[in-house]
Amino acid sequence: MENNKPILDEKEEQWQELLKDCLSCDKCALRKTRNKVVFGKGSHDAKIMFIGEAPGESEDKEGLPFVGRAGKLLDKYMTVFDLTLDNVYIANILKCRPPQNRDPDESEQDSCIEYLRTQTKLIDPKIIVCLGRIAAMRIIKPEFKITAEHGLWFKKGSIYMTAIYHPSALLRDPIKKADALLDFKSVRDKAAELGILPVGNGFHAVP
Repeated sequence: MENNKPILDEKEEQWQELLKDCLSCDKCALRKTRNKVVFGKGSHDAKIMFIGEAPGESEDKEGLPFVGRAGKLLDKYMTVFDLTLDNVYIANILKCRPPQNRDPDESEQDSCIEYLRTQTKLIDPKIIVCLGRIAAMRIIKPEFKITAEHGLWFKKGSIYMTAIYHPSALLRDPIKKADALLDFKSVRDKAAELGILPVGNGFHAVP
């Protein structure tokens, strides 16, 4: 245990330095309209990473990702499949909220993406789950079609990647919840296959 302590301390210092850089970032105009930087939440030792596109109004107020209505729905799905902030890390491509929750433009994504890349490097996940079309287009492939390709698995290097409907899309169109349930089960099954989580007995409740 003692031999691992310096390594763990060094990693935590890298996290703190990255957070400091995000808090002082002025790479794009969103710094002028944000209330709080939304860095991320969850375990720094997680092997599953959820990535959304950008903070919303609630997130901008609290400084944490996925804490509004969409976040509460995400929590329900995660709970059903034994996914918690002890085994998952959640972040967005953008760390600041676009005004009126509009889609982040490409220049904003380009300004912020290095922060996410560093978070991903520090987490070193085995699974990345993109929440919604925009995240999937940036992380998996530019031509990603969420309606046709949600729940499919892709592999980049040693990382397995998939995309599911963004929880806000499920709030707008509850019919998609059935697909989301199957997609979350696929994530849970992949985690068991890779030895991240124990083999489960399937889902036991419907959000």
